[in-house]
Parts: sequence; C-alpha cells; structure tokens
Amino acid sequence: MRICLFPGTFDPVTLGHVDIINRAIPLFDKIVVGIGINSSKNPMFSPEQRVEWFKEIYQDQPCVDSAMYDGLTIDFCKTIGARFILRGIRYVSDFEYEKTIADANRTMDSNIETVFLTGEPKYTSVASTIVRDIIRNGGNASPFLPEAVIKSLK
Repeated sequence: MRICLFPGTFDPVTLGHVDIINRAIPLFDKIVVGIGINSSKNPMFSPEQRVEWFKEIYQDQPCVDSAMYDGLTIDFCKTIGARFILRGIRYVSDFEYEKTIADANRTMDSNIETVFLTGEPKYTSVASTIVRDIIRNGGNASPFLPEAVIKSLK
C-alpha cells in the first residue's frame, strides 16, 4: 500500500493545500495530512481545529485522513507506515528549502521518498502567513480558503 504523509502546519488550511492533496489522490492509496505541532510557532488555530477542517473537506474521500504529530516527520512516517512524503512547491525558493529537508530525511531513512508537486498557478500567491494577516486585520480571506474553513470563521 502506497501511504503518503503530507506534513505541515496548515494554519489555516488554504485552497493551495487542498489543490496539492487533490492532485496527489490518484498517486497514492492513502494520504495522511500530518498537522505538525511546532513549539517554536504560535499558531492562530488549534491543531484540533485544523484536523477537523481536513476531516470535513475530505469526508467523502476515505483515502485522505488527518492527524497531529510532534517530533521528526521521518519518525511519524514510520509510525503510520508512510513510504512517501508529499510537499507542495510554489516557487524555486520553496524547492531549495524543501530539498535540504528531503536530503536530511533521506539520510535518516533512505526508504522514505519525498515527492514534490507544484501548485496550480492560481494558488501560487496563497500562503497561510498572508491569510492569517488578512484574518487578523479583519479582511476577507475567503478567496483563499476552502468552504469548511470559511464556515468556521463566521
């Protein structure tokens, strides 16, 4: 079974994240969206809320699940039996950053492969950091967000 981990903070879940997952569905038997608990970040939304958003968005897609984890992504892969890590790429700079992480992961476990998908051009500018800023300042972030997230913000 081809199990893939899509790790991230997803704070909040954006249409860019959903785009990457939707295009990865045909490639894997199961995709686990791993909400990483990063002690150095101060998230706007609880990890439980982010797990719930993915459960709602993918309620009709049994091959997509979501879970929280802390520690090394490579260790969580072993816990869930994932042999693939999925990463979305918007810009060349994303690739440079992500490749260093993929190289480190490969050094720790050569059986786990990182797969990169480039985002749809229309979602290139969608970053959680920008979306959080819009929300914090009372702007309308709905053009960047899935319906499940929009509903919960109201």
